[in-house]
Amino acid sequence: MASVTQRQLQQDPGGKQPPHLFQFHKDGFLVLERFFTAEECDRMRNQIQRIVAEMEVPPHCRTEFSTKEQEQLQEQGSSDYFLTSGDKIRFFFEKGVLDERGNFRIPKEKSVSKIGHALHAYDPVFKQITHSSKVQELGRKLGLERPVVVQSMYIFKQPGIGGEVTPHQDATFLHTEPLGRMLGFWIALEDATRENGCLWFIPGSHTSGINRRMVRAAPGSSTCVEFVGSEPAYDNSQFIPLPISKGGLILIHGEVVHKSELNSSESSRHAFTFHVMEAKDTSWSKENWLQPTPELPFPSLYT
Repeated sequence: MASVTQRQLQQDPGGKQPPHLFQFHKDGFLVLERFFTAEECDRMRNQIQRIVAEMEVPPHCRTEFSTKEQEQLQEQGSSDYFLTSGDKIRFFFEKGVLDERGNFRIPKEKSVSKIGHALHAYDPVFKQITHSSKVQELGRKLGLERPVVVQSMYIFKQPGIGGEVTPHQDATFLHTEPLGRMLGFWIALEDATRENGCLWFIPGSHTSGINRRMVRAAPGSSTCVEFVGSEPAYDNSQFIPLPISKGGLILIHGEVVHKSELNSSESSRHAFTFHVMEAKDTSWSKENWLQPTPELPFPSLYT
């Protein structure tokens, strides 16, 4: 799959949409190599090291992160810590790193699966990256008129234990009316390879709608969220890997099917990702687990 550099993306005489972006609309994803500098990536990694070093998570809030449906319902669905993390910076852990008392079995810096979901709003380094001039310029080239940032995550994909992410569509979790208004920005802070768990996509799979939704459960339910519909059994031969170098950006359409495998290598695969919604003529589902709050309405991407 061809990739594009930031310089090529800017070769846009007359201000029209670059031809590379038509590839995005065709495939549902686009690789932009060297979009961010090594220095910008290192700044994010250094900042997250400081955040983890200062991390103090009460044992009852130590939620293990999973993308398998039943495990999601058990771990995240019963946890208010997850459901109220949309306007906070909170910590989620790999499976098996906590003992029955909620204490770490391994060093805490090796145990974190992800940090979410408001780094873009409350941390100065990640806020600057999210709203950087080149991200805003890319949004305009994509034709986004009123983009707002709905969430952000720092993903560790720890060596040896970084769990698989099963095939999914982001709009399952971040639903809009109409569909087609959700866009993911996935930034590789280290080289992402087939060995350490790069992303895999089914090209063109963003054109058939969504198969399931994760919604807030009715009051009094045993879990906070539930799934409506089911994910089909995808043909593994349809997926293609997207290895990408440090500093690269992958644009992800909200309905494209993608996954990543277990990281069985000795190298981590850090990434920073955030999701943007085109707010013009768009309705955010009140059934989504993530909701804007008075403290943090979805901020405009454009500053």
